[in-house]
Amino acid sequence: MHTESTLLTLIIQLILIIAAGRAAGALFRFLGQPQVCGEIAAGLMLGPSVFGMLFPKLHVFLFNPAASEHLNVLSQIGLVFMMFLIGLEFDFSHLHGNHRSAMAISSAGIVLPFVLGLGLGHLLYSILEIHVSHLGFVLFVATSLSITAIPTLGRIMMEFNIQRTRLGVLTITAAAMDDAAGWLLLALCSAVVQSDLRPGHFALIAVAVVGYLLFMVLIARPLLVRWAGHMMKSSKPELSLNHLAQVLVLLFLSAAITNLIGIFSIFGAFALGAVLYDQVEFRVAVNRRLRDFVIVFFLPIFFTYTGLHTDIGSMYTRSAWLLCGLVTLVASIGKFGGCALMAGLHGIRWREAFCVGTMMNTRGLMELIVLNTGYNLGIIPKPVFFMLVIMAITTTYMTAPVLTLLIRGTALQKDFQASQFMQKRRAQFTISRGSLPPIDSGRYFPTGPTEY
Repeated sequence: MHTESTLLTLIIQLILIIAAGRAAGALFRFLGQPQVCGEIAAGLMLGPSVFGMLFPKLHVFLFNPAASEHLNVLSQIGLVFMMFLIGLEFDFSHLHGNHRSAMAISSAGIVLPFVLGLGLGHLLYSILEIHVSHLGFVLFVATSLSITAIPTLGRIMMEFNIQRTRLGVLTITAAAMDDAAGWLLLALCSAVVQSDLRPGHFALIAVAVVGYLLFMVLIARPLLVRWAGHMMKSSKPELSLNHLAQVLVLLFLSAAITNLIGIFSIFGAFALGAVLYDQVEFRVAVNRRLRDFVIVFFLPIFFTYTGLHTDIGSMYTRSAWLLCGLVTLVASIGKFGGCALMAGLHGIRWREAFCVGTMMNTRGLMELIVLNTGYNLGIIPKPVFFMLVIMAITTTYMTAPVLTLLIRGTALQKDFQASQFMQKRRAQFTISRGSLPPIDSGRYFPTGPTEY
């Protein structure tokens, strides 16, 4: 009976999570934000800050620590799947070109936020009297400020129809470089914390990580490419059940190896997907089998698990809220300011440079993965977790409206006016008002299939 009781609680949780995620996603799309923004908001609303405050007894019954532990396990499994899919979609061709401007923008988008994050981390550590590893905490804060969410950014750019423009290609190239550097930084921070700051242990983890990455690129990749090609020849265009089972075994095996190394399972999942990034037919077949279920089922669970740790009650002083605003401000100055400044110095008109900075300031799902990694390591306490989550969603929510305002009068405006998004808006406005105001009104915000 205990199993049935636990199962009933979990089923009720899943009903709430999935329904709230889809409803909030649809609402946010109607309001002009990517769907993922609504799903993040739904996860936060199911946490102690909203649901727990309005219905404290019901919240304790449904999301008590014992019951939420099952959500933790499900969310981590979901992240393994999600990181595998993100790895498959990572376009390394962006990194091959000799784009000096993109490299400069990417470097500024990593170095300046990281340096500012080191200072901010030290300030938070001293003011909040945090009782964790000082070095580990500061490194995680700095890393969290350096992230750009390329999946979210890519889908917003597609909605704006600017992904193939000069500025679009430049920005997505810089974001791809940022993404690669961000995962390396996260792996480094995890290794530092997991080694308990013992140089010998850290060196062992670092050597194991480098060795595994070299193995995946030099040895595993040729074998995996041959394996994927053979599968697609025999089961094209769909993966058979036996082939799907093989994919899952390899996925969990790679995740288990990096878990044993000491840098979290998600890195192994990402590595497996990344070495197969150019196997287009394989990627499409895997997405057909896994993508929709992962997005509809697992992703809202991850957002809800994040929301359970985002407790507005931990912000019990005015100074804490001031620090929360400071975190968002410093993060935006570092990423937006650094990237826009570097773009301007490389000959891009300042208004267009500000567009680049705005796009590079997008964080989304990538940021939440970094924050949950730090939280699960015990290196980010609840008040700081709340501040960083607010920073993540604020910088994600502001991308679309700010970019819409900045895009007027730039080389992007013509492509934006021809976008499917604008066509939908024209149709909606024509039906409701009978005419369409000019783009300069700044009334248009992107909606569409953004899911990460």
